[in-house]
Amino acid sequence: MGAAMAAWICIIRYHQLRDWGVGKWFNRLILWTGLLCALGTSVVGNFQYHRQKNQLPTHLIGAFFALFVGNLYFWLQLFLFWRMRSLPQPGAPWIGPLRLGLCSLCTILMVAMVILHSWPLRSASAACEWAIATLLFTLFGLFAVDFSCLDSCTLCLQPGPSLSPPPASPISLQIPL
Repeated sequence: MGAAMAAWICIIRYHQLRDWGVGKWFNRLILWTGLLCALGTSVVGNFQYHRQKNQLPTHLIGAFFALFVGNLYFWLQLFLFWRMRSLPQPGAPWIGPLRLGLCSLCTILMVAMVILHSWPLRSASAACEWAIATLLFTLFGLFAVDFSCLDSCTLCLQPGPSLSPPPASPISLQIPL
């Protein structure tokens, strides 16, 4: 799954949470942390080959967004899951504890990654980095459970306040899932 797919998942999740009545500021916080994680994934993926030579700062910024902000994104999702028990909870009852375990493991690996990087154990630090990336993609994959109740998605484009007046009916695009 690429960065574009992660960004789409964050956008669909934003609209799903909005429809469930999640507060506007909290939902936007979740959306932006998810989009920054997707951006970081894209940056790391595009600059991985040149990392050793001249793109190390770019790689480190992308890694921060992908790993640290990505972990924050899933902790926010988990907080919302536990706090808002009135929200629909699709899937088996073990999905929540699984997410808790994966988020905890990501956090532990991040601490280990930073410590190992500060010591001369760069290979072990890189192994932690790849393990975190794999766990984050697994957490993104678990959204399939949350999206299992979606039959289709409708995208409605509406002009902003500075654009021309709206057409007689909003333009909609049906996307079968």
